[in-house]
Amino acid sequence: MSPYCKRLGLHRNYSSEPEKKPQTPESDVPSPKGLKPLKSNVVKALAQLTPHENIYTIPNFLTLTRLIAAPVVGYLVLNDAHAWALGLFAYAGITDLVDGWIARKWNLQTVVGTIIDPLADKILMTVLTVTLAMQGMLPVWLAFIILGRDVGLGISAIYYRWISLPPPKTFGRYWDFSLPSAEVRPTTISKWNTALQLGLIGATTAMPLIPFELGATMTGFQYLVAATTIWSGASYVYSKDAVKILNQKKDEKEEDTKK
Repeated sequence: MSPYCKRLGLHRNYSSEPEKKPQTPESDVPSPKGLKPLKSNVVKALAQLTPHENIYTIPNFLTLTRLIAAPVVGYLVLNDAHAWALGLFAYAGITDLVDGWIARKWNLQTVVGTIIDPLADKILMTVLTVTLAMQGMLPVWLAFIILGRDVGLGISAIYYRWISLPPPKTFGRYWDFSLPSAEVRPTTISKWNTALQLGLIGATTAMPLIPFELGATMTGFQYLVAATTIWSGASYVYSKDAVKILNQKKDEKEEDTKK
């Protein structure tokens, strides 16, 4: 090697030994045992980020059959096929109990199920209320009270959903039910009213099949349902526990922290 190269520090290593690389301390290299919990945590995190859920469940299928049965029941009532209408009404009541039990027993609750289950019940009640009133089997004034309460509760649900939706408030986010904002809790009188309404609608549907007169009893039953319907509607307005804004407590805590 020339003296010039030596002065510049330019030289080649012709040694047969391979060049040694700096070694990483063993403590910095994760062991295979340490990778297992890390992998498990990553898998769990990815599972939580999955935006879809399995909606093809037995409870949802049973609820779907109730949705399909509602217009069929109305058609049967309008055509005086009361035995078939009563049978489908009984089927709807039984499946309403069964699908809820299955969903809780095997943890098959879904966001879609929480929407279509009460929707199916409400559609069935609305169809029967209208068709029975059209047939003169249910007083028109009572039908207006039942349907008016449901319309009022529907408008209130739309209002509470909008005011409680976390920003930004957009049309797409409004219909994204994975963003819960408000929770409606049925009041005690509302639960009783639902049972009484179902009993009245079922009994009215079965009246043509009963061989004896129950006019006075049915009239008293109708006035009772009218009273509980008005009472239950008012309970949602005046009860403090009927509607719970889910983000309200969180916002209050953030304001207290800023102060």
